[in-house]
Amino acid sequence: MPAEQLTLLPSSETDRPPRRTSALTSNSTLHRALEAFHGHMLQQDLSPYTIKAFDSDLRLLARFLAHRTPIDNISTTRLEDFLNYLRYERGVPCKPKSLARRLTTLKVFFFWLAEEGVIPADPAAPLVHRRVKTPLPRVLSEAEIAQLLAATQKWRHDADKPDARPHLLVTLLLDTGIKKGECMNIALNDVDAAAPREAIVFIRYESMKQRHKERRLRLSPQFAATLPAYLTQHKPQNRLFECTARNLEYVLDECGRRAGLPPRALSFQALRWTCAARDLKQGLDEDTLRRKLGLSRITWAETVEKLRKLTAPAL
Repeated sequence: MPAEQLTLLPSSETDRPPRRTSALTSNSTLHRALEAFHGHMLQQDLSPYTIKAFDSDLRLLARFLAHRTPIDNISTTRLEDFLNYLRYERGVPCKPKSLARRLTTLKVFFFWLAEEGVIPADPAAPLVHRRVKTPLPRVLSEAEIAQLLAATQKWRHDADKPDARPHLLVTLLLDTGIKKGECMNIALNDVDAAAPREAIVFIRYESMKQRHKERRLRLSPQFAATLPAYLTQHKPQNRLFECTARNLEYVLDECGRRAGLPPRALSFQALRWTCAARDLKQGLDEDTLRRKLGLSRITWAETVEKLRKLTAPAL
């Protein structure tokens, strides 16, 4: 479907740029800056595992440089010394993947300080980031998407046991790129498909800490056209999908099998990446796509790099 049908609706007040960090100055200690950054990560609603990893990496930096070091005294050279220490002098093996993650931590932390105006320049910017090569996520080709939708449409109109749920689910995920948990939390009144060409879904969060991830996403007319049959067949009372997430994963597996896709090629994650890659390829603005996916700026930095590789023209 055209990119314009998948764009995010007008941004809410939660999309405004974050407030500047006024408590820090260039003379603040590294210890104080790490405390402030920890608070920033909590506000961004990063996963506990991500926060724990960032905190651990930055504690290593603080032990190497000393906690009371003023942040404006931290130069690119000192950061290079720290990376050299991790590689050769710490006495603990540092795998390439761990080193790459710690370099990412440095870049995110000092970029944040520079962006907030706490320091005049980012000392981590010149550091060479030799990323460990990891497989790119698999996305469906346009031909596979056509096969998939044809299979779910056939299932929807099956003469013996028609079921509109597979087509509704696949269309929803291709339209929005939402996560599995977000999909399971959609209430019936979060979907407005009264006007098929203006159909939308509200992605809501109960936790106040996650409210900034709430958003309104456009749905295709195809989704709107399938919804009445699904409601008649499955009769949900409160939520759009009143089953377990595992049940929907089985549905996706069967969709993939009927479409002739490789085993386990179809999943919530695969359709999320497929949606994002299609949007980027069709010209959707990167920040609009970030907000559509509900990602923080920290998480987006790595995600968009993968998306650019996935959508780069073949040589």
